[in-house]
Amino acid sequence: MKHLLGTPHSSKLIDRYILSKYLKTFLLALSLICIIVITFDVSEKMDDFLGKHAPFNEIVFDYYLNFIPGFVNLYSPLFIFISVIFFTSKMAGNTEIIAILGSGISYKRLLRPYIYGSCIVALIVLILGNFVIPYSNRYMVEFDNKYIHTRHENYFSNIHFQSEPGTQVYVESFDVSTNNAYQFHKDHYEGNNLVERITADRITYDSVQGKWNCANYVQRTINGNKEKMTRQEAMSVDLGIQPDDFNEESQHVEMMNSAVLYKYIQRERMRGSTAVIPALIEFYQRIFTPFAIIIMTLIGVAVSSHKSRGGIGAKLAIGITLAFAFIVFMKISTVFATNGNLLPSLAVLLPQIIFGIAAIILIKKAPK
Repeated sequence: MKHLLGTPHSSKLIDRYILSKYLKTFLLALSLICIIVITFDVSEKMDDFLGKHAPFNEIVFDYYLNFIPGFVNLYSPLFIFISVIFFTSKMAGNTEIIAILGSGISYKRLLRPYIYGSCIVALIVLILGNFVIPYSNRYMVEFDNKYIHTRHENYFSNIHFQSEPGTQVYVESFDVSTNNAYQFHKDHYEGNNLVERITADRITYDSVQGKWNCANYVQRTINGNKEKMTRQEAMSVDLGIQPDDFNEESQHVEMMNSAVLYKYIQRERMRGSTAVIPALIEFYQRIFTPFAIIIMTLIGVAVSSHKSRGGIGAKLAIGITLAFAFIVFMKISTVFATNGNLLPSLAVLLPQIIFGIAAIILIKKAPK
């Protein structure tokens, strides 16, 4: 390292040196943990794979290959933190940090390659979370339903939602396998006044025509004191709804890309559904989680950039404790948002704000 100092391009060389260590250590740590986790998961699910005769190529490409992006996205702040502490502590132990600062490079300038590296990883995590992982999760869920947890819901009951402003829909039950809904009711209001009611004993979705075939169809139109009723034993009509509106199992937010998820949130908000809060938490986590990587990087540098008696072991212990505290804080805040009155956006941002302030304080107090 010392041969890099004192040259005209020493700052850029130091940037490359630290950035290279940052990315290589992170990738190595992540690869090792992925191998360990996948090994344990295979041993746990081996009976399911053998019992359901899961093909080897589906196990590898449909399940575990799609498992990796989600794992990287979920635990990247933790492994970034550990990686930064590991290689920075080693640099400090070898007096490389002291040599860099002694050459006239400021502590603030030293942070630049760390910020570059954290921004690269944050951008990758942002892309994974918003565009790649939803599709990976779809393959994983399909594999899981086919070979692991083969029992999944085909029947839902007592479904009530708002299909559009002023329109309430209710069905007593819905069968996913046949796309049949029973005891269908659709009420349309203008203000507080009921102006139309449609009922049917059974409705079946026709995917070719995009309409619902209704049995014992009754439509009542109310205009003041006047009422008009239309009755048909069989009727094909566009009801303005889709089978997925009744299929609660199809509404896995983790399988939606961010554009679809945003539309889903708007629809569920209009319907007055309780599914809005978990969906909002998922949406905000995809946007703001990458900032956690930058925050954890700064804390890691502040904790490990000076030489201490405890060496790497003590700093790793402190780092892991702080990282898990951050993860636990994030989980607790999302629970308060789901079951309490905490705003979903605040539930996701609050841990990052608090640890971001801690990062600034630690950077200012770090020995320079």
